[in-house]
Amino acid sequence: MAVERGHSHSDDLLRGKAVNALSTPDRNLATALVLGVLRWQILLDRQLQALLKRPNAKLDAEIRIALRLGAFQLLHLDRIPARAAIDESVELAKQAGHKFASGMVNAVLRKLKCAAGPLSEETVAELALAEAHPAWMVERWAGVCGLEAARLICRHGQTQPMLTVRIASKDAEAELAEAGIELTPGELLTAARTVVSGDVTSTEAFKEGRVRLQDEGSQLVAEIAGRGDAVRTILDCCAAPGGKTLILAERNPAARVVACESSAERLAQMRKRLEGMGDRIECRLADATALEEDGAFDLVLADVPCSGTGTLGRNPEIRHRLKVEDLARQAERQGAILAAALRAVRAGGRVVYSTCSLEPEENEFVVAAVLASDAKARMTPIGSSLEGLRGEGILTASGAERLRGCITREGALRLLPGVFHTDGFFIAMMERTA
Repeated sequence: MAVERGHSHSDDLLRGKAVNALSTPDRNLATALVLGVLRWQILLDRQLQALLKRPNAKLDAEIRIALRLGAFQLLHLDRIPARAAIDESVELAKQAGHKFASGMVNAVLRKLKCAAGPLSEETVAELALAEAHPAWMVERWAGVCGLEAARLICRHGQTQPMLTVRIASKDAEAELAEAGIELTPGELLTAARTVVSGDVTSTEAFKEGRVRLQDEGSQLVAEIAGRGDAVRTILDCCAAPGGKTLILAERNPAARVVACESSAERLAQMRKRLEGMGDRIECRLADATALEEDGAFDLVLADVPCSGTGTLGRNPEIRHRLKVEDLARQAERQGAILAAALRAVRAGGRVVYSTCSLEPEENEFVVAAVLASDAKARMTPIGSSLEGLRGEGILTASGAERLRGCITREGALRLLPGVFHTDGFFIAMMERTA
């Protein structure tokens, strides 16, 4: 209900006190139900609406959610008996004060159990409905990347993302094995591991920061940014929650790092996370569009706020909240941040711009517009950085080979979810020439 009303994000709510107070099995079930309903909501609503006596009837939010919960369990979970799923949804309707609607909930879910079947995905419209994504999003992805890539993106958005960790010390992996945590090698990076089984967050290695939860694509952004010689000053423009900042500091142990964040609450959380780095990292409350230290840094990372369409598996409610007109507003701020980042870097220094968006307006278009207005900056092809990371043993050989095919004609890197087991990312590198 909180997500439906736009009050919060599912990932924040699922880490809250109420959910954490549950037993581990119940916590896992609550997470599966919430994220599953949000992922499949578009299709569930279409299937349920068709079974109403008055298909155009407007239902109260509590009834819609009770129906979605029951439908999701019936159609997508195989360990919950149908009777239990239906009865619980009926009970939810009664508890919400809709006693008369409970009979309708019961009747609709019983019909749904028999009515659902496989859907075609041959056209963009069919794919969007079958994979429960907004049609306008899928149409855009198919237009830019092709229908098959759009299909992979959609299917990735309907699955729980793999749990990936970064191994920050040599002994951490052996320590996790001793604690019963099963890991497999990362897809791209030699320091990344995928968690197969076990609770990493309960281990001392995690609590002490020697193992960190971080999507492998997110790690790659920081690895690309952090590579280079003679880097003494680093600016992370939009640093919270601090995972990329840590990698930048680890890869450049002699550098001073300034980590900016415009939210006081997020800054406090990041400062606590980075306190183990001592004075090497300065956490600063600052708006990245209003940076005043012109030419002060050797390296700037601008991992900008964005629509997040590359993270729909992790943040499924984005598909219900985002509107196409929001992209222009996002792009305006992103351009301002990138322009400020280019002012902050010295001549010969580098700026890495990244988003977790799949939309050209937030990626190529932003970079092109900013560079067109700044004669003292130029795009730097990212391929040489990937080869360097491979040569240094940071990027796996197979990862380097596959990433070559993801370089855009302008020389940026685009990670598509579904092609890789990562969130979607866009990464571009620029150089200040004078």
